[in-house]
This record gives sequence, C-alpha cells and structure tokens, in this order.
Amino acid sequence: MGQDVDRATFSRQDRQHYRAKMQRCLDTLAVMLREHPFARDEPMTGIELELNLVDHDLTPSLSGVEVLRVIGGPKFTSELGRWNLELKLPPRRLPGHEWRHLERQLLDELAMARAKARDCGARLAVIGILPTLQHRHLVADALSPGERYRMLNEQILDGRGEPIRIDIAGDDPSGRHAVQPEHLTADFDSIIPEAACTSMQLHLQVHPDVFPGYWNAAQCLVGVQLAVGANSPFLLGSRLWAETRIRLFEQSCDLRTPELRNQGVRPRVWFGERWVTSILDLFSENGRYFPALMPVIEDTDPMAELRAGRAPQLAELRLHNGTIWRWNRPVYDVAGGVPHVRLENRVLPAGPSAVDMVANALFFYGLLHVLVEAERPLWSSMSFEAVEGNFTAAAQHGLDGPLYWPGTGWVRPDELVLRTLLPQAAEGLARWGVAGAVIDRYLSVIEQRCVTRQTGTAWQLDAVAALESRGADRPRALHSMLARYLEHSTANEPVHSWSLPS
Repeated sequence: MGQDVDRATFSRQDRQHYRAKMQRCLDTLAVMLREHPFARDEPMTGIELELNLVDHDLTPSLSGVEVLRVIGGPKFTSELGRWNLELKLPPRRLPGHEWRHLERQLLDELAMARAKARDCGARLAVIGILPTLQHRHLVADALSPGERYRMLNEQILDGRGEPIRIDIAGDDPSGRHAVQPEHLTADFDSIIPEAACTSMQLHLQVHPDVFPGYWNAAQCLVGVQLAVGANSPFLLGSRLWAETRIRLFEQSCDLRTPELRNQGVRPRVWFGERWVTSILDLFSENGRYFPALMPVIEDTDPMAELRAGRAPQLAELRLHNGTIWRWNRPVYDVAGGVPHVRLENRVLPAGPSAVDMVANALFFYGLLHVLVEAERPLWSSMSFEAVEGNFTAAAQHGLDGPLYWPGTGWVRPDELVLRTLLPQAAEGLARWGVAGAVIDRYLSVIEQRCVTRQTGTAWQLDAVAALESRGADRPRALHSMLARYLEHSTANEPVHSWSLPS
C-alpha cells in the first residue's frame, strides 16, 4: 500500500501546507526533467504480487502477521487485509534467459511462503478474488494493523461521509452458461472490500524522455491484458464480471458520494482522460484534481536539495501519488542517489500459476516495445475514449467481448491476439534481447490460452457450472472449485491445460 505514515490527525493548516509543498515538488520535478540526469541504464523490470491466505476450509485466514513473522526478510510484506501478503521480487533486466530464472525464483518464493503458511495453519492462494469470501469476512477487524491502513480507512470513510457501497451487475453476453445475470449490492463500514482484490503489478523503468510513449502504449493494451488474463469472476458468492476485481477496486476506494459522481468529480481509482506528452502531465493532474488523503509534510525543501547537487526524494509527491490508483501509474524514485521513473501497470490479477503470470508479463513488455517504436503510434489513430471502452468491455466480458483496434475494427480479443499481437509481442521481446527459447515458452502459453479460450475466469466459471449441474449449491461448488484451483496452481500448470471436474 505504499509509504508508511506516522500521523494520527490532520488540521486544515496541514492540508494547506501540503498543497503548497506538493506544488514545490512539481516545480522541482519540472526543473529536473529539463536539467537533471536520470537513470539511463538498460530498462529494469519488477513484479509485485499480492497473495491470499486461507484456512483448512479454504476461507480467509487472518494469519498474515504471524506468517510474515515466520517468513522474515524484506521480500514479503503486509497488505490491506489480515489474509493478504505481498511479494516484491527484486528488479531484473529483460534480455537473455532472465525471465526463465524469474519464474524459478517466483516458484521458490511461493513454495517457501506455502511452507511457512502451513506452519501457521494456513495455505496460500494466488488468485484475483478469493471465491470463498463471505460477508462475515469483510469487517473492519480484518484490516491489517498499522497506522497507514487505519488512516487510509478513516480518510476515505470521512471523505464519503457514508458506508462503502458495492454495486456490481453481472451478465453473460455470450450465453455461454445459460444463466440469469447476478447482481451484488452490499454496504460496508470500512475499505476492507479492497483487500479482496489481489493483483500482479508490473514495473518498467524507462527514461523520462520516452515515458509518455510507454504510458500511452500501456493504456492502449489494458483491454487486451484483461481479456486474456482475467481471473476474478466471483465475489461473495455471485458470478459477476470476467474481471470483477476492476469494478470492486473502483468502488472500494471511491470517496465520492452519488451526488459528486453525478457532478463528474474524478474518482481516485482512475483510468485517466487523455494521452500525455510528459510524465509531468500525470503528476500535475494528481495535484490539480485530488485533495490529499494523508497530508504528511517532510522538513526538507526539494528545490534546495536539487541545488545542493542531491536528488530530492519528493516525498509529498510520492505519498500523494500512492493514494491515486491509476491503472497505469507513474512512479518517481531514487536509487543509489540517482533519480529514475517507472511505469507501474496495475491491470492484471494474481494467478493462476507462476508460468501464466510470467507469460502475462512478457506479453505486455513485448507489445509495449513494439508500440513505442512504431513509426506511427497506435494512440495517434485511436481515441482515448475507445481505449477506456476496451478496458471496461474486457473487464466485463473477458474473451467474449469485442474490442476496437485500429486497422481492424471490432474484433474478438483472442482473434486479435492470435492474428496480430502475438507476432508483435515476439518481435518486441526479440528487440529487448530476450532469448528465443524464453519467447517461445511464454508466448506459447498466451497462444494456447487463446486457442482453447480458457482463461482463469473461463476455467472457474466452467468448473462451478459443472459442479452445480451435478447438484452442488453455490458455496459447495465454489469451495470444490477453489480446492482444484489450488492443486493446479501449486503444480505450476498453465491454466489452458487445466481439466474440469469430472
């Protein structure tokens, strides 16, 4: 969830001073972008993976603090819910066989965490939304301990002035399962529903000069990413969107009342509204549109730090940026005294397996490289509204909802991937210097997922439908489905090869 904070209350003056300090950070960043050197090393990538802990009955295990204590070390940290963990893998370059090694490291870290969780009476589940969650689990007491989580909860609820409302209507546009649409409506007295959303976040460090192209390209790709990577169809027993996590996250962190939404006030979980020409555009929008949630002010003057020859931390800008949840987020950071910027892609759910997640990541990185280097950028022939429409359609319908693509028109996502995007992704990875065997291993996973039309969401839906057709009610079907899911996921089988209950 970002930086720690150590303040309990804020005054009006705190907020006023914070706004002024934010502007000072923006002015400093503007000078840095014109005059100061940023890291120009070979692009570095990173992964953050959010995880679930479950009890013997496969419902949430509130043992996160205990499991973290047993694990030790900096790679695993807490997340919003007591049943959540987050794994942060160290930065890694793309060329050669690096990502084959990353898959092995990911498997090793998950195996270690599973063993430590087992010592605490829990199991690890790598999935977008835990399908066995029930209303009784989503209570304020399930929030992780820590001042940041408490303060974030208070600030969002105070900003709303009323409970968190979750209202998601599902559908079945393809008629695939011949079921009536399901509709979930529920109110919560904390932001704990957000803890139900577990994602994989992809980081790519690039130079500020080329960052706008990478951000624009990443926005173009969100619909395709969701369609082929969906893994969150169930919430609180209801069958909803192909990637329900998107809508759930938007509503869980929404400070707006219905009246403010009707006025067009921007949400803090934000897709954006235009293409950008500088990374400064995004940070400036953050300061212009969104009030501070946690206005903690550092004593240092960033401009003075810069003039003294030091890379400023821009602490207020970074803290504020961490409370605005763009699906493609800009990140400013300093490592070894050298500033750098990163693109953080927050679109994908966790799971289903390690090989699936690495395949999702490399598919994204390969396409990014091709789109950024194209003679005519894709976003020059595609409206921002069309890209946002693709994002929503893919979140709702997965592979069953057509997307708009320049030069092609409306096309089913799996057809677009097989005909056009897989060759482009392979070309992009080759340009990065990724080994041919690595490209073949992971892009073949994406290919077979599209050929079989079996994503994590499709498998979950089909497995539950099969179990219900044999007489299981929804809770028993979800429990049995999750038990099978964990077996396949732990064995690192790609989801397109998973068998259904027989």
